[in-house]
Amino acid sequence: MTVSAARVMNESFTVAADGSYAARLTAHAGTELWYPERWTLDGPEPYAVPLPVAQPEDADSGVLPLSDGRVLIARRTQGRCSLALLYPSGQETGERRLGTVETDALRLLPPAPCGTRAYALAREPDGRSTGVWLVTDGSARPPARLARLRGSWSGGAWLDREGRMLALDTAGPDGGGPTRTVAVDLGADGETSPLLEIAEGSDDRLLLADPDSGLLLVRSDAPGEPRLGWGVLGSHRPVRFPEALHPRGTRLTPIAVQPGQSLLPERCAVALRVDGPQGTWLAVWRPGLREVRHLASPAGWLAGHGLWTADGELRVPCSTVHNPCGLARMRAPLPEPETPRATSAPAPAAPADGGAARGPATPDGEPPRAAPRPPERPEPTAPPVGDVTALQHHDHGGPPSGLLGSLVGRRVSAGSTAPFGALEDAARKPVPLQQAPLPSGTA
Repeated sequence: MTVSAARVMNESFTVAADGSYAARLTAHAGTELWYPERWTLDGPEPYAVPLPVAQPEDADSGVLPLSDGRVLIARRTQGRCSLALLYPSGQETGERRLGTVETDALRLLPPAPCGTRAYALAREPDGRSTGVWLVTDGSARPPARLARLRGSWSGGAWLDREGRMLALDTAGPDGGGPTRTVAVDLGADGETSPLLEIAEGSDDRLLLADPDSGLLLVRSDAPGEPRLGWGVLGSHRPVRFPEALHPRGTRLTPIAVQPGQSLLPERCAVALRVDGPQGTWLAVWRPGLREVRHLASPAGWLAGHGLWTADGELRVPCSTVHNPCGLARMRAPLPEPETPRATSAPAPAAPADGGAARGPATPDGEPPRAAPRPPERPEPTAPPVGDVTALQHHDHGGPPSGLLGSLVGRRVSAGSTAPFGALEDAARKPVPLQQAPLPSGTA
């Protein structure tokens, strides 16, 4: 018997907020007949349900699973985007049309933590602003624009479990400034607050946020080149850029954070995608550790996707010719984070000109090591549990904290030129990191 291969649009694969379902666009090899497919992930074994409609979908349609099993699809047509909810209905696919958004560019945001609402960024017809849209709240209500933001916006990470505070990246109203991350309050008509501003003129992006622990994963060129770093929402420590997250010749991208670690960011395991000259593979890490541990990726891994359970099991979606819907489950034991030092250096004095304190733009003294080799892939289709290779790459604190400017937590309305620094309504707004020195050797 010949098994037909499926071609997958990796970029379309999305996991629901609670990890119960996933959705993707797929097509059989040699065809352009794209259709949505829903994966059920919370049972004993994952399984897929195709959701085709009468007409094939375009390859650039967006899909997003809701926690009730329905799949949102965004279809782009000339000058507009139509939205619908798809669901299994006997042997057919049920479809509930939601309406349209007038735009030539719409991008679905990551699933909201509640699991029942879905949001999108849409370029406004004037081409100079971006709308934040509630495209569905699980009912038949048509899409509604919640905020209109000047300029071009990208990214998207949820900062709370209520799905109210959304972090977005922007390069300023005219698109010519450095990239900054801003918090948008969807419950207050889209009021914005500066969230991530590490150094003057640096490009700073929030890649991943965990609402339970406050752990933030960022990428910034503040240390002199783009590097992966971490911080904690509401902490008085700056973003840290450990050497373990900067192996020479490879690029690390966080793809999942262990949930359920309330107020314990150092205990959150982080899954990383590793891209190097010899391929792409998985790695795991935890804040406070001085090494990254590398995993043999399962065959057919949908690179860039993974999810953690609260008790520390890493689940990785994969698709092969013989197993189009697979979920590799693995345990990657990580040592407990090191105990932080009990004392810290005093805060640096502010310069006479009132600007943020600056330190010498020098590395931390340890030269970068050679790029790690991807782990050998075992013969079975899934790697053995705990098949981990440690990267012996120690961290001595990363670049000096003087490179970091202060992160601000003041509420600022869109277009406001109010100075940063004062905290207002701190109970409702995310309080970002503030400048503080790091003791030598802190990860």
